[in-house]
Amino acid sequence: MTQKLKMKQIPKQDRPRERLVELGASNLSSQELLAIIIGSGTKTESVQDLAKRLYAFFQGDESLREASIEELTSIKGIGLAKAVNILASLELGKRAFKKVMPERLVIRSPQDGAEFVMEEMRLLKQEHFVCLFLNTKNQIIHRQTIFIGSLSASIVHPREVFREAVKRSAASLICIHNHPSGVRL
Repeated sequence: MTQKLKMKQIPKQDRPRERLVELGASNLSSQELLAIIIGSGTKTESVQDLAKRLYAFFQGDESLREASIEELTSIKGIGLAKAVNILASLELGKRAFKKVMPERLVIRSPQDGAEFVMEEMRLLKQEHFVCLFLNTKNQIIHRQTIFIGSLSASIVHPREVFREAVKRSAASLICIHNHPSGVRL
């Protein structure tokens, strides 16, 4: 059985927290950031080794971003508290990169509508059919995901779209969907 190094035994320049303070968060690896979020290791594994194993389990940032509480807690050394810290950090990161919507965003072009939903929709694993409902000044009054399909298909009935438009008293609407498979027909 190998002996776990305690954080005090690791040179200061190699400790994730100290490296963040000295070099800035952008200069740390994802595993180092994860080690900071996790906070502590186990009796037999350092926080850095646990973070590396967790990161390897999810095969990188993209899969980790989609992790569930059940998947995280299934990993030895990740209990509910650590899993919650990880999920809260991921959600905070997602929210920080969402565009802040002014009181009423005005849509002047198709590009404006695409930019409004792009950051959120580019990460989705299934096709989503989203509608932006606008008032007479082309301001967004509501955003609604009308249908979630499969990896490569999204079938939407017009009545679902128009029901929401009438309910919101929308003057116009923009329909948007993503292509998570990368195939555009």
